Amino acid sequence: MDSVRAQVARLRSVALAALREFPVPDGRLTFVDHGENTTFRHDGPGGSHLVRVHRPLRYGRDADAHAAIWSELTWLVAIRADTSLAVPQPVTALDGHVVVAASARGESRDVSVLRWMPGRIVARSARPVHLRRLGAAMAGLHVHADSWRPPAGFTRIAWDHDAFFGNVMVYGGLPAAEVWDLLPRALRGRFHAVGDRMASVMASDSDHGLIHADLHLGNAVFSGDRVQFIDFDDCGFGPRLYDLAVALWELRDTAAYPELRAALLAGYQGVRDVDVTRLDDYIAVRQVAFDLWFTGSARLNPQFAARLDEVHKWSASMLDLVERR
Repeated sequence: MDSVRAQVARLRSVALAALREFPVPDGRLTFVDHGENTTFRHDGPGGSHLVRVHRPLRYGRDADAHAAIWSELTWLVAIRADTSLAVPQPVTALDGHVVVAASARGESRDVSVLRWMPGRIVARSARPVHLRRLGAAMAGLHVHADSWRPPAGFTRIAWDHDAFFGNVMVYGGLPAAEVWDLLPRALRGRFHAVGDRMASVMASDSDHGLIHADLHLGNAVFSGDRVQFIDFDDCGFGPRLYDLAVALWELRDTAAYPELRAALLAGYQGVRDVDVTRLDDYIAVRQVAFDLWFTGSARLNPQFAARLDEVHKWSASMLDLVERR
């Protein structure tokens, strides 16, 4: 496997090639993250921007990645036009498109550019007020999705049972079914049990529509008394309760969880009704999805590989917690 540094260096060249297609003046390009996508911050006379070099097969084995990225950005434009919610602003390329194909150093990728959203991420210092604001804004996002009509050609991930537990997704270059085979046997059995338990629950969940699907506190940027949502890369059609579960998932095993949970639900239910009976079940779904993603990503990223046993142990303890009756 190539080193992370080598991977990022190649993709930085792709980002620089793509930036020539956008009305963004020359500036400084700084590495941000190498995960699902590889991202860079660009600072220059035109302000600050997030440059996203998208991973192939990010949206599933049979998805049209270019159309999926266009669809994500189309929803962002609609949210900005129709609501007061703070979400990223896509930058249109010189040819009028919001996604460009760029190549450099043997790599060809789709690239998009968003205006940078300044503020604070409070993932390690969240207080109830942050969760309350997050919940209210999340509900507003769902209200918009309930009334918005996507245009022709709109395509996003269907976060259904098959996406979570079947062979739809690709992790670390491997189809999901092969990643399941990499899990420790005992943990794989527990994950299958979650899938069996959730099959009928997900099939009968009527509160369903466009969701962010990755709205943990790391993707909420706070500025004054306002919360801004970033990283819509996972957005798709799925259970609304899954968005709430993701927001609480990493907090579930903390002492402050009851208070933070109450605050998130108070914010959400002040804007939109939701049945939270199955909240812990959807937290279990999120844990399965995270572990599969991490296990697949560990094939390409040595830093993930070094933490893989730790993540598997955390998954087992999280299932112990949410399955306790």
